[in-house]
Order: sequence, then structure tokens, then C-alpha cells
Amino acid sequence: MAHVAIYLNFQGTTESAFEYYKSVFGTDYSAPMLRIKDLPPNPDAPPFSESDLNCIMHVALPIIGGTEIMGTDMLESLGHKVVVGNNTTISLQLDSKEDADRYYSALAEGGSEQAPMRDEFWGYWGCCLDRFGIRWMFNVMNPINN
Repeated sequence: MAHVAIYLNFQGTTESAFEYYKSVFGTDYSAPMLRIKDLPPNPDAPPFSESDLNCIMHVALPIIGGTEIMGTDMLESLGHKVVVGNNTTISLQLDSKEDADRYYSALAEGGSEQAPMRDEFWGYWGCCLDRFGIRWMFNVMNPINN
């Protein structure tokens, strides 16, 4: 079945980030966490360091409304570098202000608030950068008046 998945890149913190997200959303991984050491051997590839072998190759976690987040550790040994910024935003369309406040509060903890939850002309809205550098947006849309 088709669904939305948002892929997140980390520099060695994928496992701790996803354990945190798992606790926030109260869900479990849709498949076992795959580490670099779990990959089939490739004789044409350079060997990985011991620390690289424990990095996360892939993880997937359903959150709300059929959306799934996926993640990986970028390997500096392969020249990969994660640049934290505003290039990733996960927008949660929620049913109540209480849900929005609860998720905002949990995800903003240890991070930096960008826009506190507030009423806007379209509904209840806020945005924060969590402690792992991922930007989250929260919306509770106003009912449409006919």
C-alpha cells in the first residue's frame, strides 16, 4: 500500500534519534534496524571501520496517519557529511490542539523553538527544531464553514 515516508540522515546518531521518536509516538519499528555490519559482504567495496560497522544502514518507524520516517547514518569515512538546516521538515496534520501541544512539547524538548504553537488564520500552528536538528511543523486546521 502506498504511503508517505520521510527519510532522515544523521551523522552517527540515527539509533538514539529513532529511539527518542519511538518514545514520542509510542510506535515500534516496521522492520528490524539494519546496521552496516548486517549488509552482505561486497569484495569490491573497501572495508568498513569497526565504528562504521555499528552505524545504522536503515530504520523505519511509523508515526501517525500512515506516515513513516526512515533514517540512516551518513558515513564520514565515505565522504558523507550531514548539514543540519532547514532542508528537512516533517509536517504533522493533527486532529486537536491537545495533540499538537503534546507533540510540540516533546519534540521541542532539548531543541530550539522556531515558532511556538499559536492560532493562525488557517488553524493552530507551530514549528520547532528538535535536539537532532530535524524541523517539525504542527497544524490543526480550522473547520471549513459552509
